[in-house]
Amino acid sequence: MARRQAGHFGPADLLVIVLIADAAQNGLGKDYGSVTEGLTLVLTIVAWEYLLDWLSWRFPRTRPYLSPPSLTLIRDGRLIPQNLRKEMITEDELKAQLREHEVEDYADIRLATLEGDGRLSVLKRKMK
Repeated sequence: MARRQAGHFGPADLLVIVLIADAAQNGLGKDYGSVTEGLTLVLTIVAWEYLLDWLSWRFPRTRPYLSPPSLTLIRDGRLIPQNLRKEMITEDELKAQLREHEVEDYADIRLATLEGDGRLSVLKRKMK
């Protein structure tokens, strides 16, 4: 199976895992007539996930529809509150993420963006 990012699951990946687990459980239980029906459902979910990833990779024009664009949260040391509200992120949550990037103050940041897969990217200012 292909790896996009080792050790990282985005919200969509987690949703697919939960759907597969539920389909497999139902396939092994009494909800389906046979294990084959559950296996067919699991393979269908995996195929759709693969197809959407392939479309996004093969046809760049589909990317805006299949994955959200990045959103700037901090630019030149200044917080952009409307973007935090848009993504329902509190300042405390943002500060916790910034601490993981070894940033203590907004003034130390040139650019911080929330990527389409939910990760926070931080570009620090160069210290003189």
